[in-house]
Amino acid sequence: MVLLSVGIWALVVICLVLALTGLVPVIANFIVFAVIPFHAFINHYGKAKPYLPRVAIVVPAWNEGAVIGASIDRLMKLDYPLGALRIFVVDDASTDSTPDVVREKAERYPGNVFLLRREKGGEGKAHTLNHGIREILKDEWMEALLIMDADVIYLPTSLRRMTRHLADPEVGAVSAYIREGSQDRNYLTKFIGVEYVLSQPASRRAQNVLGAQACLAGGAQLHTRENLVAIGGQIDTSSLAEDTITTFETQLRGRRVVFEPHAEVLAEEPRAIDGLWKQRLRWARGNATVTSRYRNVWFRPSRTHHLGGVMFGLEWFSLWLLPVIMVVSSIGLIGLLFLQSEFATTVFRILWISAALAYIFVLILGSLTDTRTSRRAIGHILLFPGIINMLVMLTALFPPLMLVWLPGLFGVTLNETALFVLTLCIYIWVPISMVFAWLARKVEVTRAGRWLAPTLVYLAGYGSLLCAITFDSYVKELRGAEARWDKTEKIGRVATNQT
Repeated sequence: MVLLSVGIWALVVICLVLALTGLVPVIANFIVFAVIPFHAFINHYGKAKPYLPRVAIVVPAWNEGAVIGASIDRLMKLDYPLGALRIFVVDDASTDSTPDVVREKAERYPGNVFLLRREKGGEGKAHTLNHGIREILKDEWMEALLIMDADVIYLPTSLRRMTRHLADPEVGAVSAYIREGSQDRNYLTKFIGVEYVLSQPASRRAQNVLGAQACLAGGAQLHTRENLVAIGGQIDTSSLAEDTITTFETQLRGRRVVFEPHAEVLAEEPRAIDGLWKQRLRWARGNATVTSRYRNVWFRPSRTHHLGGVMFGLEWFSLWLLPVIMVVSSIGLIGLLFLQSEFATTVFRILWISAALAYIFVLILGSLTDTRTSRRAIGHILLFPGIINMLVMLTALFPPLMLVWLPGLFGVTLNETALFVLTLCIYIWVPISMVFAWLARKVEVTRAGRWLAPTLVYLAGYGSLLCAITFDSYVKELRGAEARWDKTEKIGRVATNQT
């Protein structure tokens, strides 16, 4: 009997530990966002000054005929000396009008626009970039290199605001704020806009304070010539995370990477779940490569860089392992429910009340970093965690209200069995929400998908959709599935009048 009791309590302790892993991303998020206000005092602006180096802009392009012309025109209107600006469009064997559009622009802007065509394409963005970088490095003219995507649009002052940081010789690269800029937004692009607010002007400000940047924005990264040469004179081609690997390699060699929140770049983002899934699956699989490749960096403080800092590592892994944490925490709660139901209730409330408070904090502070986007998407900010997740939070905050008073309004009284079943459903909801997100992608292509897919996302939450994609990346990594570069379809929906 004593051994049985000891065994049960051992299981209780194990389940408690599993359940409390759910606090890790909550604490990590809270700490990261708590650091953001310090950006007003700990930043790079003290070493920045007006600096206008000769900038070569390299633009990889495959079948970008619908957007490349407008992008070039906007670049030529930048608040930057035209004599210090050259645009190199690397055409990756396009089969549409891309090369013709670029040739037309080269005639219109002689000495500023150049076409570099690859006869053999399809090898991916990194190979396309390297073709252009090799040609650019042959000439001593270039002092800084801007890597951008064909569809993004730089606001007039963006480049000037980025180059000022290169006045500090310790800075190797600068990244801009990629903002969702579609002029006809749908529910998904609004969620993406909110995500970008939280992940860029918010959390990347914190990374500036911590001294380590996780990733240069793929469509807005500015490198000094010296840094480009130091990392090998080319972009990594061995993974789908060439921008993240470039960011890490820059910092590992002792150069700083700076995020400039006031340099804004507008981008067109996927309007359908399938497009988003392919894009983020590519990112997630790239992050898996980065996590493995730099396994000797994590949680190993260094005098050369801050990538080994505890806080940076906690932030990285709490995001990359979030789906695992969600499942493990739910397993722990379910175990506690069967072993010590009252204890399980206490742990559940601790987890969800902490999550609710952290979310409110993140929501308020993150929204303040880009009030313009936040005002336009206030409804999607409130619904970001998902309707059912919000109900679960309310249940943790006000159990009598949600489990007694609310059912009573409908003449329902929950007996002990019904309450147990409902509690079990609540505890398993977090991993089930990823199933809802997966179903949203499946039903999107059906006749009812137009309304059913958004409904499932609103119920499960946009965060659960991202977690489902990351979970899919685990599966594909374990299966050894081919890592492919799936190009995101762009048709020129960016609103060019946003300032």
